[in-house]
Amino acid sequence: MLSEPDVTILLAEDNPGHVRLIEKNLRRANISKHIVKFENGKQIMEYIFSHQKIQTSQVLVLLDLNLPVLNGYQVLKQMKSDYRTKHMPVVILTTSEDPAEIDKCYRSGCNLYIIKPLEYDQFAKAIQHLGHLFSIIKLPEKQH
Repeated sequence: MLSEPDVTILLAEDNPGHVRLIEKNLRRANISKHIVKFENGKQIMEYIFSHQKIQTSQVLVLLDLNLPVLNGYQVLKQMKSDYRTKHMPVVILTTSEDPAEIDKCYRSGCNLYIIKPLEYDQFAKAIQHLGHLFSIIKLPEKQH
């Protein structure tokens, strides 16, 4: 469960308003102890691959597709093609409802695709539900 102290959520989101809303509503679901934030895809990739501890602990990635520098597709592809990170669950959290994009993300290895509602209250509610889901799921065991 994500309430365990060694679980880290890596949040790659370039919209500061969305970051605040996501953090606030994960906190409401009691999922906020270890959230590390990134504004672009390059930052999250550098962080993951420069921290051996991240590669061997329970990590869940929340990934926006429309990131600067490296987009979400590029991040997802790199993560799922590397033996050190392919086990990490990746949740795509984006505004795109395009069936081709959804299919592309699942074919590339994402574990869950969530569409960000455009209305504030619906967005907040969706993140609260996501937080509740996080509180009951079991992540892969630590990799050695």
